[in-house]
Amino acid sequence: MSDVLAVTPAWRSAHPGAIYGLIAFRGVQNPSSHEGINAAAAELEQAVRQRFAAEGRDVLRATPPLPAYAAYYKRWGQRYHVGMQLESVALKDKPIPRVAALVEAMFVSELANLLLTAGHDLDHLALPVVLDAGAGQAFTAPNGKPQVVKDGDMFTADAEGRVLSAVITGPSDVARISPETTSALFYAYGPPGISAESMGAHLDAIERNVRLISPDAITVTREIIAAP
Repeated sequence: MSDVLAVTPAWRSAHPGAIYGLIAFRGVQNPSSHEGINAAAAELEQAVRQRFAAEGRDVLRATPPLPAYAAYYKRWGQRYHVGMQLESVALKDKPIPRVAALVEAMFVSELANLLLTAGHDLDHLALPVVLDAGAGQAFTAPNGKPQVVKDGDMFTADAEGRVLSAVITGPSDVARISPETTSALFYAYGPPGISAESMGAHLDAIERNVRLISPDAITVTREIIAAP
């Protein structure tokens, strides 16, 4: 256990071979738009279209780490939404959403590395956040609809027991990043088949993109946890 992250035995037991990465910053800004991160999004759109347009959907879906996520999601009869987003950008010419800068930085990192990522306002969380395995915990999605963590699914809560996100049912409405956010927490879920090196590179990408927006941001923690 650290000051920022705690991991339950239930997660380690339910998800052998899984991995989780977390990084947090203070001193960030979150403007409604930022030229640097918009340029990074445009560059990524062009790169994935050049890579996959001539190869098609089957090649795209076989691109690591998508098969690892596909296997995980299949347990609940779902498809990995980040893979679906990659198809939309690469094969249907859909853009990466141009949203508030910190959230866009997360989206760009997520699509570049294809690792499922969530973000929250660090100052509105009770620490440590807790990585756990689901058992029907209820929460409210950002659209106001009730959701439930699927039994056995990986999820993150804060120290008050508030669900922050779950892999299958997505993010909650707790501690969302806002225009007033000055401290941010990002974390990524990796099913079996995702390496520590891939997770580390993903956290590096998040940090680079955050520093495009806030060059003087302070990295307060960075952790990678793997279940044996």
